[in-house]
Amino acid sequence: MSGSTRVIYETKDGIARLTINRPEKLNALDRQTMRDIDGAVSTAGQDPAIGVLVLTGAGDKAFVAGADIAELASQTPVEGAAYARLGQAVLSRLERLGKPSIAAINGYALGGGLELAMACTLRVASESARLGQPEVALGIIPGYGGTQRLARLVGAGRALDLILTGEPIDAREAHRIGLENRVVPQADLAAAVETLARMLLTRGPAALRFALQAVHEGMQMNLAEGLSMEAVLFGLCCATEDMREGTQAFVEKRKPVFKGR
Repeated sequence: MSGSTRVIYETKDGIARLTINRPEKLNALDRQTMRDIDGAVSTAGQDPAIGVLVLTGAGDKAFVAGADIAELASQTPVEGAAYARLGQAVLSRLERLGKPSIAAINGYALGGGLELAMACTLRVASESARLGQPEVALGIIPGYGGTQRLARLVGAGRALDLILTGEPIDAREAHRIGLENRVVPQADLAAAVETLARMLLTRGPAALRFALQAVHEGMQMNLAEGLSMEAVLFGLCCATEDMREGTQAFVEKRKPVFKGR
């Protein structure tokens, strides 16, 4: 186990776990915490032994309840823009990790916390979780990608409802509108995320990387461009050892042993 006091980074059996560790502040994100998250994400990305990254918050009340308001309140316009750009850069690196990431949402995921969760590949929430973008109540807007990723995940209409009212929703409603992938009882959250992570580890790492690239980059393209990129990435899959192992294992009715190359 390693990491700062703000972020705990642990690895075991191919899974990296990043825990935001400020429970006394409901795991609020300040600049140093964002930098520590960035460092942990980079470490996971560069470690060939890691196949899946899990993010969660310390304690049982909050995943991340938002930005550190005390730090935010003193921002000048120039500092505010830099503050947003820092958060956006960290979350963009998380989104483009090249490996699946899972947000284990164990409580409040508000403001920057929801933005962090949306930058993950998948989101699994406990039934007690509450999610929202309450920034307008403070006279600001989401600045870590919330206005962009939320609309892409749930559509502009639902995104505007959440952003303009600032009202949080519960986990079941978040699942209904497509903001959450899965909702489980609080007591089952860790086990459910572990099971999902283990399932992802059985898939071809190169194929996962190409699939993530196809979806993320394809969202910025028209259909014809996206299909063209998909065909190229499919071709790249066919050049991998993983593809040969996966197809041979299927023919031989055995489990594949992927090596990520």
